[in-house]
Amino acid sequence: MSRLCVCLSALVVCGLASAWADTIQLKDKAAVVGTILAVKSDQVAVDVGYTVLVIPRSQIVKITRGDTTPAVGAKTTHGGKKASSTSGFTDVPPPTASFYRAPIKAATSRSVRELVNEIGEAVVQVGTPSGLGSGFFLNEDGFLITNFHVIEGETQITVEVYHQHDGQLDRKTHKQVRIIALNKFADLALLKVDDKDAPKFKSVPLGSADALAVGETVFAIGSPLGLERTVTEGILSTKTREMGGQLYLQTTAQINPGNSGGPLFNLSGEVIGVTNMKVSSGEGLGFAIPVEYVKFFLDHRDAFAYSLGNPGTPYRYLEPPSRTRQPRVEE
Repeated sequence: MSRLCVCLSALVVCGLASAWADTIQLKDKAAVVGTILAVKSDQVAVDVGYTVLVIPRSQIVKITRGDTTPAVGAKTTHGGKKASSTSGFTDVPPPTASFYRAPIKAATSRSVRELVNEIGEAVVQVGTPSGLGSGFFLNEDGFLITNFHVIEGETQITVEVYHQHDGQLDRKTHKQVRIIALNKFADLALLKVDDKDAPKFKSVPLGSADALAVGETVFAIGSPLGLERTVTEGILSTKTREMGGQLYLQTTAQINPGNSGGPLFNLSGEVIGVTNMKVSSGEGLGFAIPVEYVKFFLDHRDAFAYSLGNPGTPYRYLEPPSRTRQPRVEE
């Protein structure tokens, strides 16, 4: 309990809270300001920016949601109705309506076999000189999502696409691939195929992990160990597995090296997560980044823009001032 108090005391708010943040009032007259990720009967998970705090209910006096976020345990959809929420992100339209598709209402459930035949073309293999991973197209213009760790430190990137023609697969490798945006901490990367002769690509819609229930069927498509277009099926084990200060979806669908960056689908053919890791010492312990984090990354992609001149950040900083260096005096 003493460790919790020390952590929380560092986040005390002296009366002023951001209008868009959630505020949790504590018994010791302190407060924690952040984004509420999950509310349970015995604890509340709060994203404070650089980590996730889990606060016992016994220490909470009051929870106040920000003006632009929904009430605890609910989120507002475009129709004004509420649905259960565990991520803390609202389902708002992207800045560019056509950049990615995010249906408000899930489509009818179908079999994995039907969906693989329909959406399999949108899943690609992402290659670099040091390895490979998976990814998926967001729109027909060639924008795609993968993991940051798949392309980390690389600029020579290839995207292998599999087009279906008359029941046969036509493999095409695109070598003109540009990095658009990176988020190392969320392990997400936005790429774009810039080949001049590139066709219109088939894409997949982004769904909602919040709308899923634990135990529902999910499936992944990717290139584990380089075996392209591999399909694995399982269930959603939990939606709030905390690891390294971030919440992940846990699934029994087999995830292996090479699946990283690939989509995890629901039975409506919508992406509900981006697969990025597994527990190597166990079986059926795969993890995916919830699609709500992906939407947030895409909606704010300008803030994560990649620059060839300064690959660590989209911004250029001036040299800091120094007391030992006198300003130049022009004569």
